[in-house]
Amino acid sequence: MVALGMNSSVAFLSFLYITCVVSASWRPTPAPEPNSLVSSPNPEANSPEPSPATLADSPETQLPPTAEGLFDVTDYGAEPDGETETSSAFLEAWNAACSHNGDSTFYIPEGTFLLGPVSITGPCHNNQPPKIVIKGTLMAPPNLSAFPDTNWIVFQDLHGINISGGNGEVPNIDAQGEVEAWKRNSCSKSEKCNKLITSLRFNNVSLGTISNIAVSNSKGFHVAFLDCDNINVYNVSISSPGDSPNTDGIHVGMSTNINITSSNIGAGDDCISIGPGSRNISVSDVKCGPGHGISIGSLGKYTDEEDVVGINVRNCTITGTQNGVRVKTWPGAPASHASNFMFTDIVMINVSNPIIIDQEYCPSNSCKSTSEPSLVKLSNIHFKNISGTYNTESGVTLICSSGVPCENIHLIDINLNPTEPETPREGRFNVKGVVNGLEILNSSF
Repeated sequence: MVALGMNSSVAFLSFLYITCVVSASWRPTPAPEPNSLVSSPNPEANSPEPSPATLADSPETQLPPTAEGLFDVTDYGAEPDGETETSSAFLEAWNAACSHNGDSTFYIPEGTFLLGPVSITGPCHNNQPPKIVIKGTLMAPPNLSAFPDTNWIVFQDLHGINISGGNGEVPNIDAQGEVEAWKRNSCSKSEKCNKLITSLRFNNVSLGTISNIAVSNSKGFHVAFLDCDNINVYNVSISSPGDSPNTDGIHVGMSTNINITSSNIGAGDDCISIGPGSRNISVSDVKCGPGHGISIGSLGKYTDEEDVVGINVRNCTITGTQNGVRVKTWPGAPASHASNFMFTDIVMINVSNPIIIDQEYCPSNSCKSTSEPSLVKLSNIHFKNISGTYNTESGVTLICSSGVPCENIHLIDINLNPTEPETPREGRFNVKGVVNGLEILNSSF
């Protein structure tokens, strides 16, 4: 059954259960304001603005470390020669700074430090961890055999963490993934893949800032937040080649109140991926590319996943990526909910799939079953003021579940043009599955 009503300003689809290709070259006259339409709820009301993370001391106002409370890793035996392994010296300096009775700074001076796997753990004295100031370059061991598990640098059980490159040149944290890790089997090409090493992993960390650092050439994810709350990430640069496998820029899972802003991210996978259990996540002023875009998901790969609620992506530029903004769930996924997403004020430059919902996400045919529909319920998703160019047949692709409908999908002020214009239409709009409430206002794609 298809119910399609269209006037000069509004296209509305309801209870759609088809696979179709619809010309989307119409250019309607401006529509009434959404709050004047009973069927068009105010997007801002449906997606609460994430409250910004509380800042610890800002690096812009941070004074240079002084001898009082300063714990310099070179004082504990770390050699900045790029050849001597320094993890034991780093841990000794951290333990001293963490147990210090008073304000303290864990300090990594200029130079290059070869650092093996290390865990920076708390809680610290009075539950107040040291400031972490990085001036030098950190290099990971190039070979996977140096890593007993899937992490390089772990920050765990810390409240009030502040990690910064300080003022001046931004220090680099280089995992050297190109030496060995990227040459192994990739999870994007095979269901079985070698272990992926996350460069910076934050577990049970709260009330913190990470700023003015660069993370590059990860063996797996560059940065991951798991079970974290109230974290501000800004002025961070993440870089690896577009063909480096499984190198997500920033991954967020089981976390709340994470704010990522004013950063440049280029990787071989998602620039930012937001996984199950994420709530109140804000992404703004991010430049993404190369990579797979900014993604919510994948969702539904495992049983008992927690819901995803309140994601706000705005004022971003996405260039030369496989996808633009994306929501992805696995076929056969067990029941869960993902709702209240806002994607606003985004520029796409030569992107393959600018706007895509994919509830049949199955990389490398690695799904246990492709015949069972995803049971992840997607609702209240707003795409607003998105413009730019795309290099495929479709500017907008909605692949919704045949088991539970996508509900309340809004496309408002979308202006996407193919890099090779078609005649007579400008592009194509692909819809598959069940959609209950699709609104299109003032859009062409």
